[in-house]
Amino acid sequence: MAAAQDQECVLDPRTFNRFAQLVYARCGIVLTEKKEALVQARVGKRMRQLGMKDFADYFRLVEADANGDETVHLLDVISTNVTSFYREARHFEVLTELLRKWEQAGQTTFRIWCAAASTGEEPYTIAFTVRDALHNGTDARILATDISTRVLGRARAAVYTARDLEKVPRPVVNKYFQRQHSADANGGPETYSVVPEVRNMITFARLNLATPPFPMRGPFDVVFCRNVMIYFDDAIRTRLLADCYRLLRPGGYLMVGHAESLTGILSEFKSVEPAVYIKK
Repeated sequence: MAAAQDQECVLDPRTFNRFAQLVYARCGIVLTEKKEALVQARVGKRMRQLGMKDFADYFRLVEADANGDETVHLLDVISTNVTSFYREARHFEVLTELLRKWEQAGQTTFRIWCAAASTGEEPYTIAFTVRDALHNGTDARILATDISTRVLGRARAAVYTARDLEKVPRPVVNKYFQRQHSADANGGPETYSVVPEVRNMITFARLNLATPPFPMRGPFDVVFCRNVMIYFDDAIRTRLLADCYRLLRPGGYLMVGHAESLTGILSEFKSVEPAVYIKK
């Protein structure tokens, strides 16, 4: 039965190319031929939810999607969301140094944009860092965006398993998490929720990074745009960086993933250290 179903759901190269063109047009993600198996598996799962067996039929459904709902589902399954608390920890050390320096200089309002929030680990780590770096009474807000409504839902829920928290320092867990459920006899995981005072610092919103200019007014003190440009081509990277530059205040900082580089991309940012840039 399973083999017969697999034979019915085969993604041919022509239809894959049509999906690749549509995904690039809608969200800027580049799908090379190496991603064909991934697309077949992930889109095939969505098709089974809809009771569909032909990739060409599903493509036509998305192409004719007037209100965008099915397009959102497609992008949800296509986009890869790999994240963790305190990932690439050096950035949070830099953020601490900057916040303390700015506060000592008299700044009392702080705005940070996390451009690829995924399931929330990154914006919550930013929030923990902000609260630990600044004194009480400062006005600090974080905007956290992602193209995937699925991961934004998880981020808003702010519930994580004990395994998710393995790399979080114990004092941070004790300070900023509340145990929600203990592990049970049926194998259910121990879960923790982020405390309300941290959750209230963050506004989550859906945003397509491939379609600048963005609606936010800014200015931001720091923009985290990490591990997302690797999915874009240079044309989209250039437009994205230009709008990050526009939204940052003079002297503001951009953090990118350590596997990413602005080398060879037309940009006005100046390098401070690996994966850290400043708007002069």
